[in-house]
Amino acid sequence: MHELIKDAKSRMDKSIETLRSELSKIRTGKATTVLLDSIKVDYYGNMVPLNQVGNVSVLDAHTLSITPWEKQMVQVIDKAILEANLGFNPISDGTNLKIPVPPLNEERRKELVKLVKKFGEEAKIAIRNVRRDTNDHIKREEKEKKMSEDQMHDAEGEVQKLTDEHINLIDDTLKHKEKEIMEV
Repeated sequence: MHELIKDAKSRMDKSIETLRSELSKIRTGKATTVLLDSIKVDYYGNMVPLNQVGNVSVLDAHTLSITPWEKQMVQVIDKAILEANLGFNPISDGTNLKIPVPPLNEERRKELVKLVKKFGEEAKIAIRNVRRDTNDHIKREEKEKKMSEDQMHDAEGEVQKLTDEHINLIDDTLKHKEKEIMEV
C-alpha cells in the first residue's frame, strides 16, 4: 500500500514540475533567458539550441544580450530570433545582439492569464487521473484480498489528502503567476 501512495505522490509531483516548467516559459514583461530557450539556430547544417552557439544573459529588467562564440553567427542568430515570432526585434552591433523585451499591454496580459489558467487546469486533470488510477489499483488489491476494507478506505483517504495538497499547490502557483503577469 505504501508503494502505491509513494508512486502516486511521485507522479503528482511530476505534474507540478511540468506545470512550473510551462509557466516559466510565459513571459511577464521582465527579461529572462528562459524566453529564448525554444529558439533553435542553424549551426553548420544542424539545428541547435541558441545557448549552444553563444552566451545568453540578462543585461537589465528589459534587455537580453547574446554574445555568439563565432562572429559569423550574429546574422544567423538574428534571423532565428525573428523567425521564432516571439515579438522580439534584436539589435546587432556586429559582434553582439541586444534584445529589448517590450512591456506587455493589458490585452496581452489577460491572454497570458487565460493561458496560465489552461495550464493549471491541465495539471489538475493530471493529478485527478493519478488519483483515479491509484484508487482503482487499491480497489483491485482489496478485491484480491491483499488488503482489508479498512486498509482500502485508509489508503483512499491518503490518496485524497495527497490530491488535495497538490491541487492547492497548483492554485497557489497559479495565483502567484497571475499576480506576476498582471503587475505593471
